[in-house]
Amino acid sequence: MELLYKALEVVMNGCYAFCHDYGIAIILFTLVSKVVLLPVSVWVQKNSIKMVKMQPEINFLTVKYFGDKDTIAEEQAKIFKREKYHPMASIIPLIVQLVLLMGVIEVIKRGMNNPAIDMNFFGINLSQVPSEVGISLIWSPLVAGFSAWILCVAQNASNVLQAEQSNWNKYGMMAFSVGLSLYLGWFVSVGVALYWVASNLLAVAQLYLLNWVINPKNYVDYEALEQSKKELEALGNLGGKKRKRFGDPETKREKQDYKKFFSVVNKHLVFYSESSGFYKYYQGMIEYLLENTNLVIHYITSDPDDKIFELAKTQDKIRPYFIGEKRLITLMMKMEADVVVMTMPDLENYHIKRSYISKNIEYVYIPHGMDSLNLTMRTGSMDHYDTVFCVGKHQKEEIEKTEEVYGLPKKTLVDWGYSLLDEMRQDYAKLPHEENTVKKILIAPSWQQDNIVDSCLEQILDNLKGKGYQITVRPHPQHVRHRGEFMEQLKVKYEQDKDVEIQTDFSSNNTVFEADLMITDWSGIAYEYAYTTQKPVLFINTPMKIMNPEYQKIDTVPLNILLREEIGCSLNLDELNLLGDKVQMLLERKNDYYEKIGNFVQEYVYNHGTSAEIGAKYIVAAIQRKIKGRKGEK
Repeated sequence: MELLYKALEVVMNGCYAFCHDYGIAIILFTLVSKVVLLPVSVWVQKNSIKMVKMQPEINFLTVKYFGDKDTIAEEQAKIFKREKYHPMASIIPLIVQLVLLMGVIEVIKRGMNNPAIDMNFFGINLSQVPSEVGISLIWSPLVAGFSAWILCVAQNASNVLQAEQSNWNKYGMMAFSVGLSLYLGWFVSVGVALYWVASNLLAVAQLYLLNWVINPKNYVDYEALEQSKKELEALGNLGGKKRKRFGDPETKREKQDYKKFFSVVNKHLVFYSESSGFYKYYQGMIEYLLENTNLVIHYITSDPDDKIFELAKTQDKIRPYFIGEKRLITLMMKMEADVVVMTMPDLENYHIKRSYISKNIEYVYIPHGMDSLNLTMRTGSMDHYDTVFCVGKHQKEEIEKTEEVYGLPKKTLVDWGYSLLDEMRQDYAKLPHEENTVKKILIAPSWQQDNIVDSCLEQILDNLKGKGYQITVRPHPQHVRHRGEFMEQLKVKYEQDKDVEIQTDFSSNNTVFEADLMITDWSGIAYEYAYTTQKPVLFINTPMKIMNPEYQKIDTVPLNILLREEIGCSLNLDELNLLGDKVQMLLERKNDYYEKIGNFVQEYVYNHGTSAEIGAKYIVAAIQRKIKGRKGEK
């Protein structure tokens, strides 16, 4: 350090000899230091640009391996090595500034002891220290703090690396820099504060000069950067409300279940459910497996209140695990099992990936609707499944033609059916089927944009009330969740109309079973209702629900369109004045539709009454094939 002090003292004395003013000498000294260190600043600028240039790739990498810190670190290190990036480069200017600051403090202290040097600068004694002199020099640390604030504002806006940091990082650093400047400014001489101010202001000028000479926009793909940040943010918002990392019972439970899941070796069968409501799609198959096999069923759910936990108390062959959506990402990437059964589409396309630990898992997709997969699922939603259980010939044809059009590998397509429909039909058959004296109409909208609730519900109710019908509105659960206030307003509006009920309790299917007619838009519940009761549906032609904009590339008419005028009829939004006539016609021709809908059920749904057995037997056979394959390898 003594060598450094002497070198800086020589420079400072040279500046003083040049201008004979110690204040100006300090400013010149600061300028000289910036010029001398310019190559380092250029290197840091290029390194910062390199970091931001790599950031989209790193963000997409984080999305791909979200939650797997080890893999992310390994892959990121490979990127750094490829790009010859030095992560520590960004702290070099800070180290240099601190060393220079220490040197300047010592040099000014020595200057104070040199009788040949005049310490006055515009009437200010540069050797004075505010903490020693008192409040009269309070302006010195304030000016130093203000210059630090100016530098931070400039860096947050224009420094290629700092501009991409989070607000917490930006403003946290600003608070730290300003606070440190105020604190140090109170305990060091005015001359040192002058150096600090000059250094900060020259750093601002240097920042804009470097951005002009080495413009980050010429190197960084900011479009890709924004897209990667959006995808990363979407992952960060998974799971809804944020839980505490410590002291939260759900977090603790999730960690325990995660460890418990991976403590089990040789898992044959895993089911995954997004929430408790999805168990009904597996129920028939799981019950068959429990009754007819000794398989242990590992059941992962992202719902801490899933009914599976109660069921597992009486079924020792069910092992339930609560895993939230974020931790699920890592769990799925590290999955080891023979067969994994899911109702979640888009495997591999978004955050849920196939296992990279076990490449031999058979992933089975179970539809949670009887309508078109091609129209109501995103493009490529089935592409990364090995096996798809098909409700009927329409789904099978869609997948086969999709594979042909896009040149995809053949999947195993199982002629399955729909075990939920079998259960609904069995429950419906047990009910007394007496003719309703007052005809019951059920309005069951979807949750898509511009659905019945959002576009025409009140118009429909006003058209039907007082016509001798009992009308029940059973909104989608998401309406109750997100538009609860609106649903309550509807209840208040129609509370005097005894023939109108807004129903927000979905615990019973009786409302569906007892209705003489259903009114809906593009909801899949239309097929569950019609196929179970064999009663007609009146469709309101709100904007069509199209999840796959490429659906017309597949040469087949989606069932949602094909059967719209077969299991009932439809009305456009500008034809709602005809609603009463259409309702009356459908109710009068109820018996005609009973036979017609029955024929469609036979044609478009496989294995009536036995789909659960068919599905369970396929799963068992798939596991047996995996076991035999492993024995063959040995």
